[in-house]
Amino acid sequence: MNTLILYATKYGATCKIAESIADSMGGAVLHDLKQGGIPALAGFDCVIIGSSLYAGSIRKEAKVFLAQNADQLSGKRLGLFLSGLAKSDEQKYFRDNFPADLLEKAKAACFLDGIFDPKKAGAVERLIMKAVTKQSGYVSTIDEAKIKQFAALMQA
Repeated sequence: MNTLILYATKYGATCKIAESIADSMGGAVLHDLKQGGIPALAGFDCVIIGSSLYAGSIRKEAKVFLAQNADQLSGKRLGLFLSGLAKSDEQKYFRDNFPADLLEKAKAACFLDGIFDPKKAGAVERLIMKAVTKQSGYVSTIDEAKIKQFAALMQA
């Protein structure tokens, strides 16, 4: 099965998750949606799309890609994932950010956690993080077992 993993990331956590999925699946073509030059979807049986989540929304690059390619994606084995530190209402984030028909068709739609690295964040983001989560240091909630489970669902 030829797999394409497309991701949209701000600080790199979503890229790290995409790389782990590819490793768990025995390899895949990885592509950052910010980079342009997206490989032709026709060459892939399986497409996985992931985005980081900020203030409840996926990255602009992911929104644009989904809107422009919804028809082609509906004919693929589709996987969707979100990354971030939000721990509540995960299904709402999927409903609010992905077209209903693609979400319904997806073989897997999982929230795969995230990373907050204050060294990569701006002053405002650090203040918001401290106010919302009461944490100001490095935080990683990425769970490799959860990523492997997502990859297994995509291969089943």
